[in-house]
Amino acid sequence: MTADNYTDAFSGDIAEVSVQHRERGIAILNSGELYSDLHPDLLFLGVDRLRAREFIYEFNRSHPSEFQLRADLQAKFLGSVGENTYIEPPFNASYGCHTYVGARVYANFNLTVVDDADVHIGDEVMFGPNVTLATAGHPLDPALRTTGQQFSMPITIGNRVWIGANVVVMPGVTIGAGSVIGAGSVVTSNIPENVIAVGSPARVLRELTEADAEYRRREPDDARWA
Repeated sequence: MTADNYTDAFSGDIAEVSVQHRERGIAILNSGELYSDLHPDLLFLGVDRLRAREFIYEFNRSHPSEFQLRADLQAKFLGSVGENTYIEPPFNASYGCHTYVGARVYANFNLTVVDDADVHIGDEVMFGPNVTLATAGHPLDPALRTTGQQFSMPITIGNRVWIGANVVVMPGVTIGAGSVIGAGSVVTSNIPENVIAVGSPARVLRELTEADAEYRRREPDDARWA
């Protein structure tokens, strides 16, 4: 990719594309197949990325008391967002418009959403600080990687999931409703509903039980976490 081509593709001067053209492009982004941003059906990404940068700039520089401003910005640059969802600044996203957020979601500081492919977040999900949702990846082969190609796969997070601090969720992962992802985990494969998963790569530690409703925090000698 030359500097001139890069500038042309991401200049922000690209005209609005048709619905059909955009749908073809979104299908490529969600396919898991290798593609280049210079694909004829993907040139609209330059405009979308620039718009996201502008919205995120305004969101992150807002005054702490400007709650309504941030709510209005969320509604404009995210694909969709439910009621009473709160995202702490700073927040970052590749596009924003590929991210669909449910109601009553709370995201702590430094949520990063690499939403080249779609990201679906259910209702009442909680994110700890410094969580990354990464839908995009690159070829393992160095020669192929230097061609500038990448792939992306959707991420889905079910209702009432709690994702702890410094978690990374990798492309194509689905996390089932009600599950808890322990701090520092790297989630590389699907996680079922109502379990606790921890580690790098994340593995299911155990299922959630009725007894968990009796505990508010982890005790140092709690055998259930061994």
